[in-house]
Amino acid sequence: MKKKDGVTQQSKFIKPTYGIYARFVKRYLDVFISLMGLIVLSPLFILLIIIGTIEMKGNPFFFQQRPGKNEKIFNLIKFRTMTNKKDKDGNLLPDEQRLTAYGKFLRSTSLDELPELWNILKGDLSLIGPRPLLIKYLPLYNSFQRHRHDVLPGLTGYAQVHGRNQVSWEKKFEMDVWYVQHVSFLTDLKILLDTVAVVLKREGISSDTSVTMEEFKGS
Repeated sequence: MKKKDGVTQQSKFIKPTYGIYARFVKRYLDVFISLMGLIVLSPLFILLIIIGTIEMKGNPFFFQQRPGKNEKIFNLIKFRTMTNKKDKDGNLLPDEQRLTAYGKFLRSTSLDELPELWNILKGDLSLIGPRPLLIKYLPLYNSFQRHRHDVLPGLTGYAQVHGRNQVSWEKKFEMDVWYVQHVSFLTDLKILLDTVAVVLKREGISSDTSVTMEEFKGS
């Protein structure tokens, strides 16, 4: 095994033995925190819904199917950051042309992620875990990368506080699987605190060549 930037790189997955936190406590904390967040942040939610409806000229929410734990499909909900503008042939314009100034603000502050508190409350997501990606990526994962789906995906995760969209897909998946093998209260607490710091600094929103993240095409 080789170790790089604190993440163990290995070709063979070592199945972890989870303690009481990962098996029971983590879910109860998710429910409590998401419920409190929805209640406390309800005025902000209402404000963003109103502004989003005006800015997007319609539905302020974005729904997309994503794979969760054990690759079970669920509907992820976020605030919309891009319009549905299309070219003369009816195809959606590139992301950078559809991303509005309001959308950039939502992304830079991570406010577009707030509706995912509902996904956490429902049990689709955890507060901490590998980020849920696109369904079309499922056939592209190798056997090691596929283990990122052994736990609930998260609102934030280890990869999101160690580069976010500025690290390669391979490195991101290594960090996702590292997290799966090291779920603990202290790990989650550190990721949560690091997330606050990353959001305040507004780091890693875009990759070096895209306003979002380049498409994953397999390792």
